[in-house]
Amino acid sequence: MSHTAHIRSHRKPRSRTASTIAMRAGVAGGILSTVAVAGASAAANAAEPVTQTLELPTLTADLSAQVAQSAEATQLAAANYQLQAERDAAAAAAAKEAAKDLAAAKKAEARKKAAEEARQAAAERASRDSQRTTLAASADTGSSSVSASASAATGSAAAVIAFVRAQVGDAYVSGGTGPNSWDCSGLVQAAFRQVGVDLPRVSQDQSTAGTQVSLDNLQPGDILYWGGAGSAYHVAVYVGGGMFVGAQNPSTGVVEKPLSYDPPSGAVRVL
Repeated sequence: MSHTAHIRSHRKPRSRTASTIAMRAGVAGGILSTVAVAGASAAANAAEPVTQTLELPTLTADLSAQVAQSAEATQLAAANYQLQAERDAAAAAAAKEAAKDLAAAKKAEARKKAAEEARQAAAERASRDSQRTTLAASADTGSSSVSASASAATGSAAAVIAFVRAQVGDAYVSGGTGPNSWDCSGLVQAAFRQVGVDLPRVSQDQSTAGTQVSLDNLQPGDILYWGGAGSAYHVAVYVGGGMFVGAQNPSTGVVEKPLSYDPPSGAVRVL
């Protein structure tokens, strides 16, 4: 047991006045009100949807440079296309001009060839003309002997002469072998075929098919040729009396003419 005696405290008990209690109650009520308002505000904010605002990127210096490069590339491509089109047009024009030059060269070559052929024909004509006077004189002075030769045509020669004379008036057609159109060698070949003589087809070969004879010693049925032996360009049949029958050209057809009409270069005898 403690020896110390219990001594009452001399401190006065704190008395709570009505005003103090009221103040504390008001503070507590204010706090509760604040909490309630804050909760209501939070609930309201939670109920409202959140809206976000998107901001477009700003045109920076790098993006501007890229746009400028793209535009420059487009212009360069357009310039290249135009340059290629101009080159293609120039190439087409050059090809057209080359074609014109080639056509002109071909025409010039054709004219040159025609002129050469005309020159050769003129030379051959001059060679025949040089014999015209001699043949004409021979025909005039030897008419009696020629008439005798004509009347003496018999046998195969007579048959050949009868055939070619029967074709006088027919047309001349290059490559023609009858029965109504002929070229010169086609007519001669057909005439001699009537008597069993098989002559070559062309004038060059017919001019060497028999024995060469002088134009002063012709007999009916001899083959006359114009040009050189082996290179003749025309043939006909001597029918006597200073006359020959031949398919001359497209203008005259098959005709009977005197030797002076177109003096031959030579003759061959196959009968």
